[in-house]
Amino acid sequence: MKVKLAYGREGLEIELPDDVRIISPKNVPGLEDESAAIRNALRNPIESPPLSNLVHPGQKVVVAHSDITRATPNSRLLPVILEEIENAGIRREDITLLNALGTHRQHTEEEMRNLLGDWLIQNYRCEQHNAFDDQNLVPLGVTNLNHPIRLNHNLVEADIIILTGFIEPHLYAGFSGGPKCILPGLAGAESVITNHSIEMIGHPNARYGVTYGNPLWEEMLDFAKRLKHTFLVNVTLNASQQITNVFAGDLEHAHRTGCEFVRTNAMTRVDGYFDVVLTTNSGFPLDQNLYQCAKGMVAAEAIVRPSGAILVAAACQDGIPSGSHYEQLIKKAGSLEGIEKMLAQPGFNAPDQWMLQIQARIQRKADVYVFSEGLSDQEILQTLFIPSGNIEWCIARLQEKYGNNICVLPEGPQVIAYQ
Repeated sequence: MKVKLAYGREGLEIELPDDVRIISPKNVPGLEDESAAIRNALRNPIESPPLSNLVHPGQKVVVAHSDITRATPNSRLLPVILEEIENAGIRREDITLLNALGTHRQHTEEEMRNLLGDWLIQNYRCEQHNAFDDQNLVPLGVTNLNHPIRLNHNLVEADIIILTGFIEPHLYAGFSGGPKCILPGLAGAESVITNHSIEMIGHPNARYGVTYGNPLWEEMLDFAKRLKHTFLVNVTLNASQQITNVFAGDLEHAHRTGCEFVRTNAMTRVDGYFDVVLTTNSGFPLDQNLYQCAKGMVAAEAIVRPSGAILVAAACQDGIPSGSHYEQLIKKAGSLEGIEKMLAQPGFNAPDQWMLQIQARIQRKADVYVFSEGLSDQEILQTLFIPSGNIEWCIARLQEKYGNNICVLPEGPQVIAYQ
């Protein structure tokens, strides 16, 4: 049978045996009028006054948004928010659009235009967070776990902070969206590193679908609550990246409502484990580089048998990416044993070490193969994965080696199967 995988911008159609198990998220239709739905959510928010009642002329407003590695439809979402606050008297010169990069690299001018659209770039002050720039970070004490809090100065100086993003299952924060816009999005590097530490990532509740009881997410919420006057605007998306719902209002309550909506549509129970799991990283923009593909791998990890195989299909147009902390660390480690030895060093913490930790955990359970037209076989081997070659050919070989019980996650982590 033919199966279309979420791969790059266009997808990838492959031929698979008829008896493979296909697990996809429920087909939730897009909203007929996205702008009207966003506007309605701003005016009828969850556990909060309407956004127009929270802003007043003369106030400074920061609208935080996600970067190019996320599928948030910024160019469709932000204009409606901006129109609402400008109609309430906020001057354009008092608005800052802030790119919540976390520890990701700075975007080029072209990437920013692709992210926001020319009109927003030309008409608003657009700034990018830099987690490594001490001069633009403000200390706010420590979290309940005694981890340092430093945040982008724009947040501290703002009268109102509007946090945007989209909600999907997340491999160690439970769900994306909500407080993740603040931590890791707009925090200092040391705050991200301590939140993503070996102990935190290793917690049994640092998994897809778990927020309360998950120390990473609870610290993210603690971070976000240190800021006053926040207003959340999160959306959910279907496979075509159409908006399916809008959740606006109080940060904690609106996010929790959105998470339950996603849980209903994107999580499914299965009986037993599979010999082979073919997964993706949900296509563009989530599969732009191999580092991000941990999400799809973890989705497969939950349902592959011990000593089974995972095959990841991801375009990786941005490579590993080259020069990233992840690439440097994995070169230094050199092997699965080298990763584990490096992570076991007392006090070891470094940007992107969490990916190595998750990768090692997965590879101790199953062999991981990678199909990517954006990576050479040498690059795949360098990152300690196995090049797959043609997917159909690879699946046939994996059947011979691991068994015939095969599962396919065409949308990758957009649906989380669990036991």
